[in-house]
Order: sequence, then C-alpha cells, then structure tokens
Amino acid sequence: MSPWEYLLQPAILFFLLGVVAALVKSDLEIPGSVLKILSLYLLFALGLKGGWELQKVTDPMAVAAPLLASTIAAFLIPLIIYPILRRKFDAPDAAALAATYGSVSAVTFITAASYLGARQIEFGGYMVAALVLMESPAILIGLIFARRKSASGQIGGPSWQSLIHECFANKSVLVLLGSLLVGMVTPASGQKALHPFAVEMFPGMLCFFLMDLGLVATRRIADLKGRRVFSILFGILFPLVAGSAAIFVARALSMGEGDALLFTILCASGSYIAVPAAFRAAVPEANPGIYVALALGVTFPFNLLVGIPLAYSCVHSLWN
Repeated sequence: MSPWEYLLQPAILFFLLGVVAALVKSDLEIPGSVLKILSLYLLFALGLKGGWELQKVTDPMAVAAPLLASTIAAFLIPLIIYPILRRKFDAPDAAALAATYGSVSAVTFITAASYLGARQIEFGGYMVAALVLMESPAILIGLIFARRKSASGQIGGPSWQSLIHECFANKSVLVLLGSLLVGMVTPASGQKALHPFAVEMFPGMLCFFLMDLGLVATRRIADLKGRRVFSILFGILFPLVAGSAAIFVARALSMGEGDALLFTILCASGSYIAVPAAFRAAVPEANPGIYVALALGVTFPFNLLVGIPLAYSCVHSLWN
C-alpha cells in the first residue's frame, strides 16, 4: 500500500471529510449519545478481538518483555517531557500535557491495526493488553506533578484514592480490559456468533467516528492561540522522536513487524479521552483548550495522515 493508497482508504477520507466540514463551517454534527455508543463499540470490538488472539499465545514469557516495555514507556515519557513542557507552560498545564503524551490514543491504535489488516500483516493480541497497560501510569505521573505540595504545604482537590480509582475505573480502560478478558475465554462458537458484529461492522463504525474527529480536531486548533508555534512543533516532533525510540526498542526486543508498528504508534500518540476524564475533575486549573487541542488537533491528525505510514515504512525497511 503506497502513501496515496493509504490516504484513499475510506477511514482516512471520512476523517478528511470532517476536516473539510469544519473548515467550511458546515452544520454537520453527530449527536453526543451516538458518539458515546461509537467509542464504546470500537473499544469493545478491539478488546474482544485482542482476547481472541491472546487465546493463541502458547508461550506467555514471549509477550512478557513487550508488555513490560510498554508499561515502562508509559512511566518514562511523562517524566522526560514534563521538564521540557514546564519551560513554556505553568505546572498544571505542563502536567496535563505530560500525562496526555504519556498515555495513548486508542483510536490511533485502532487505525494502525486497520492499516495492518489492509496489508494482511498479523499482530499479536497482547498488543491490546499493552494499550490497556499504557492508559493509566502516565495519568498517575501527571497527577503527581500537578498535585505536588505548594509553598504552603497544602494540597486540595480529590483524594489519592479517588484519583487512582478514576484512572483504573475509567470507562475506556474498563471496557477495553473487560472485553479483552471476555475474548480470552470465549469459545469458538461464541467467536463465530460475534464475528459479524465485532469484525465485519468495524470498518464502517471507524469511518463514522473518524469523521467526527475530523470536525473536532479542526475546531480545536483555534484553542492553541498564543502558543501555537511551540505547540504545533511539539505536537509533530513528539511522535517523530518517541516513535523513533520505540522502533529501536521494538527491534531490540525482536517484536514482529505488526507488533513493532503498534508499539511505535502507542508510544507516539497522545490521549484525548482518558486524560481529560481524569484531569477535568482532579486538576480543574489545567486548561483543556491546551492539552486536548494539542493531542487532538495536531498530533492525532499528524499520526493518522503521516505517522502511521511513515512508521510502517521505517519498520518494514528495518525488519526486511
């Protein structure tokens, strides 16, 4: 699949349709209730298919190293980028951005998995487990940065118990993990029954969801006013640098071609669902117009249009 062929895939074209609709100020709008169903469906189908694939794993130790590497990456990324972000943003916003880019984008992962499927390249179901494992650690690190003691020694806001609960009971994590576990124990007859819903409907649902993200991403760019140059540079350079490091790690761990691409995309993406859910209640002084706009308005489109095919090109060249 050439870059042009990739850009002509229905999912990408529907994302671009959403971008165009926002640019021409169309009244196109997808109801919030429909979007909630779509996002839950995508997470459900992804987790279920990952569980089915995990049934095929015969050597658990073979997947231990990649899962450990994924978890370590989720802790390290916010620790590395927070001091950089702190030079341009105040502590709450820098902490929220560190959590955003340490966490992951399930939709970018899903799109990359669809890209591999179009090329008939297999990947391990354990990569869905890696997605689940990478959701929460960065959020915890970001909250620690945001809630460090002030000069007076006082810390306000929700308790640590409630924050940890928010991270691990988050609906994205819960649906993904629950579906993964269900898929792991579902017999062949159950897989066959759910195949039309979880597999055959998936591409169409993804197109519809990406069209809305095209709308939202384009509108969010305006929220970066005042810091636009630095923000856009960071939003593009981060996936390039983090993705390059991830490819090196994947090569060192002898991951398969498909798994290496998904690991790279996980490290190079940013969360715009789980992090806002945690930070809006816990750190209200952090501005969603910065961390959501940067992840969704800059990094997500870059990864979708450039990052995935570029990462695959690098992985394919190194693995062959």
